[in-house]
Amino acid sequence: MLSLWSWFTLGLTLIVIVPSVAILRLVTAPFDAGRYHAGLLFRKTAVIHQKLNPLWRFRVSGNVPDDPRRPYVVVANHESFVDILLISHLPFEMKWMSKSEFFKIPFVGWAMRLAGDIRLDRGDKKAGARALQECRDRLGKQVSVMIFPEGTRSRTGELQEFKDGAFRLAIDTGAPILPLAVLGTRDALVKHDWRFGYSHAEVRVLDPIPTEQLTRDEVDELRDRTRGMIAETLDQMRAARAS
Repeated sequence: MLSLWSWFTLGLTLIVIVPSVAILRLVTAPFDAGRYHAGLLFRKTAVIHQKLNPLWRFRVSGNVPDDPRRPYVVVANHESFVDILLISHLPFEMKWMSKSEFFKIPFVGWAMRLAGDIRLDRGDKKAGARALQECRDRLGKQVSVMIFPEGTRSRTGELQEFKDGAFRLAIDTGAPILPLAVLGTRDALVKHDWRFGYSHAEVRVLDPIPTEQLTRDEVDELRDRTRGMIAETLDQMRAARAS
């Protein structure tokens, strides 16, 4: 019953917020080319839903950036669909690179288009290059972009290998990498199961990694350094929970 209630409140929140996102996008279009404000309002869906969901308790920790318009390439480990809802609690807007299936969901997909999120069609060989070009566009408009470098959710919760795309993007644009460590969302919604579970989840913001002086030859080093930081932080978070 609690899962049904939680899905109901999520749907109801979207029904209320998405028209507001459309209105805000229309009003701010002349001076907000990056769709910052429309996107920020859309992410409030996750904040409201968590308050209405008795199964989840979310927490943000770490070093949240002071300047919300300083563009970062944000990367995080990927435990669950609920990662999106947890990370949306961060108090600044970022555009999400998301698989095309999300854009087909009523209300969700409409809001993602209004917010300027970035569509990735995995069945199209040229889609990756187009998506990265859209990321460059958002960064150039002083809006951060969010990419899961594992590419897909982990079945076991263990950190998978990172792909190169986010790190090439950061080096090409000079945008710092902002690593996030996510823990606890796998309990909130298991992959391929519609039922919500009890979860105390946390997203921890790590120190940014500058990229201005790096070249394409250092993509692997940047990727591995970032993954190492997230892996170490996840170990610390798990140890703290176990103690």
